Amino acid sequence: MDLSEHTCFSIPALTKHIERGLGSFGVPEPMSLDEWACEHFYLSAESSYVEQKWNPWWFQKPIMCCISNDDIYEIDWRKSARTGYTKIITAAMAYNAKHKRRNQVMWQPTDDDRDEFVKTELEPMLRDVKCMQEVFPAHLARNKDNTLQAKKFLGSILHLKGGKAAKNYRRISADVAYLDEYDAFDSNIEKEGDAGGLAAKRVEGATFPKIVFGSTPKLKGFSNIEKRERDAEIFLQPHIPCPECGEFHPLTWGGKDEPHGLKWTDDDPETVRHLCQHCGALIDQAAYLKISAAHTGRYQAEDGTTLDLAGVFRNPQGEIIRAPRHVAFHAWSAYSPNVSWENIVREFLGAVRESGEGKKEKLQTFTNTTLGEYWSEAFEKSDENELRARAEPFPLERCPMGTLLLLAGIDTQPNRLECQVWGYGKGCEKWTIADRVFFGNPDEDEVWEDLEEFLFETEFPHAAGTTLRISGAAIDSRGHNTHAVYNWAAKHARKKVFAIAGRSGREKHIKDGTTKVDIDWRGRLRKNGLILWWVGTNHAKDLIYGRLQITRPGPGYIHFSDELSDEWFKQFTGEARTTRRSQRGSEESSWTATRKRVEKWDCTVYAVWLETHFELAKKSAKFWDDLAAKVQPAVGDLFAQPQTVTHIPEPPQKPAAPAHPRQRPTHPAFPQPHIGWEPPGFPSPPP
Repeated sequence: MDLSEHTCFSIPALTKHIERGLGSFGVPEPMSLDEWACEHFYLSAESSYVEQKWNPWWFQKPIMCCISNDDIYEIDWRKSARTGYTKIITAAMAYNAKHKRRNQVMWQPTDDDRDEFVKTELEPMLRDVKCMQEVFPAHLARNKDNTLQAKKFLGSILHLKGGKAAKNYRRISADVAYLDEYDAFDSNIEKEGDAGGLAAKRVEGATFPKIVFGSTPKLKGFSNIEKRERDAEIFLQPHIPCPECGEFHPLTWGGKDEPHGLKWTDDDPETVRHLCQHCGALIDQAAYLKISAAHTGRYQAEDGTTLDLAGVFRNPQGEIIRAPRHVAFHAWSAYSPNVSWENIVREFLGAVRESGEGKKEKLQTFTNTTLGEYWSEAFEKSDENELRARAEPFPLERCPMGTLLLLAGIDTQPNRLECQVWGYGKGCEKWTIADRVFFGNPDEDEVWEDLEEFLFETEFPHAAGTTLRISGAAIDSRGHNTHAVYNWAAKHARKKVFAIAGRSGREKHIKDGTTKVDIDWRGRLRKNGLILWWVGTNHAKDLIYGRLQITRPGPGYIHFSDELSDEWFKQFTGEARTTRRSQRGSEESSWTATRKRVEKWDCTVYAVWLETHFELAKKSAKFWDDLAAKVQPAVGDLFAQPQTVTHIPEPPQKPAAPAHPRQRPTHPAFPQPHIGWEPPGFPSPPP
C-alpha cells in the first residue's frame, strides 16, 4: 500500500509506521486454496522426497478449490497412498490461518498419530512457509501458544487432537475441522457416537462451517469413509481425455475380467498400458504424463456432472451450477506422476503370489493403499438370498416332524417386544416355529400381558397330532426398559424365564457367568433376588454361523419356513464377523451389525443361550428317543397329508378382550406340553 501521494510527509521512517498501522485494516484479495498454495506453500525436507516450492498436480486442484469454497460444507476423499492428501490439508491449515483467519481443529486416530503429524508435517511447514511467521510469532518458542495440542495464530487457533477419547471432542469451537485416516477411528467413541458426528458438532455454529474427511479405505461394509461416501450428494472421480478419441474416462485398475483399465501381457509389468473404455486405444504412462502436464483433466460424476480445475461445477449440459453441500472424491495412485504404473503392476503380482500361499495381507494392502478401494474379505456372513432359497414349505406356529421342544428368545425395543420361537430336535436340529411382535410400551403392563399369554398359554400343533408348549424363554435386559425386564423376569423365574445380557469381547463361553441384580432398600443384594445371566454373544453367533454351513437335514441343521418375510432374512443375516482395530491398538475379531435392525438375529442368539443352558448338545440319544416317543408317536406326518384332513388343531386365535380383568392361570412351573411332557434332565431354576 503506497500512501506517499496521500500524505504531506516525506520522512521515510514516519511513512513506514503509517503504512504499517493502516495496513492492518486492509483486506487481502480473495484467493482459492490452490492459488494461495502455489504462491506460498513449500514442501519441507522432513516430509517430502524433494524439498521445493509447491506445484500441485492437476487432480489435486479441484479438491483444493472445494476446500476453500464456502458453499461446500462436507468433503470426503477416499484416497490411496502418494496422492498428496496430507500435503493438501497441511496447506489448508496454513491457508485458513493466514488468509482467512479461521479457527481450526484436526483429529488424528490416536494421540501418537497426532504427535507424528505435528512433528513431521505441521511444524516444518510453519518453519519453512515464510508468510506463516507473520501470524505465528511463536514458531520457535516453547510456550502455551506452540504445543503439540494447539497452535495459536494471530486471529485464530488450530487445535490438534487424538480421536480415541470423547473428551477430545468437547469445548472446541471451530470453523474448519479435519479428520485424517477416518477409517482408523473407532466407530463409537466411548459410547458417545461416531467421530464424524462428534466433530460436526464443533463447527455447527460457524458462519462458514467446513469438515474434511480423508482416508485410505479398509474393509467393505465396515468402512467409515464408505458410509460418508454413500451419503454424499455427488461422487466424483478424475477423468482424462483419450489421446485417440478425445472422450473423457477415469484411470481404472480393471482386472482380468474387466474390458478396460490397466492391462499387461505375460506377467510382464513393463508392458502395462491403459485401455480406453470408449475406443479401445492403449495409452502408456508417457502419454498420460503429457495429459497431466497440460492440465486437461477434470472430475466427473456418473450422471455427467463435472468439476473443472478452477473448482466450477457444471451439469451434463455444460451449464454452471451451484456447488453441492456434500462432495465425495476418489483418486488413486495411478494419477500421481511420482508413481510408476510398472511398479503398481509389479506390486500386484507379488501380492498375488503371496496370496496363493495363503498370505492375503499384501493383497489387502495393495487394494487399500494403492488402489484406494475397499477390501472385500470373505468374512463370516450369511447370505440372505441363499437362506431364503433353502426355505421349506412348512407353516409357522406349527411344529414339523422332528421338533421335540420349543425355546423362545425375546428382544426389547422402546415400543415393542420381539419374540422368536425355535423348535429343537435330536442333535440340536432346529426349526423356525414362530415370529411374533408385541407392540406397546414395555414400561406398561399390557404388552407384557400379551407376551405372557403367548409364552405360557399357546399350544402349538405338532405334525404328529399332539401339541407343544414353550419350555423356556430368555429375554434381553440390556437395551431399553431394563428394570421392567428385571421385574417381569423375576415374576416368572419359576417358569424358566431368564433375564440375560450380552457380553461381547473377552467372553469365555456362550454361558458366560451370572450376576445378582436385585437390591433391597438398604442397598444390599437380596438373597433370593434376580440373577442376570451373561451371554458370550460372539461364541453364540459363531455357533449359529457354523450350523448354517450344514447343508443336509440332520444334527445341527437349521430349517427355515417359507412363510418368513424378506425382512426376517435381512435381519437374520444382518451381522458379519470381521476384524477391527481395538481401543488398545490391537486387532480384534467380533460380530458387527451391517444394518440397523437385527432383532431376529438377536432373538436367535438368546435361544442358543437357552440351548446351551439346558445342555441340549450333551443329551444322549436315549434322551431324544424317549422324548420323541412321547411327542411324536409312530404316525405319519399329518402336515404332509392332503388338506382334506380336518383333525389337525388350528393355531389358537387371540380372544377378544373380556369385559372383566383377565384372569391369569397360576402355574406352579413353566407350562409343559399338552401331552403332559416334562423335559427330562433340565436344570431347575435357581432358588
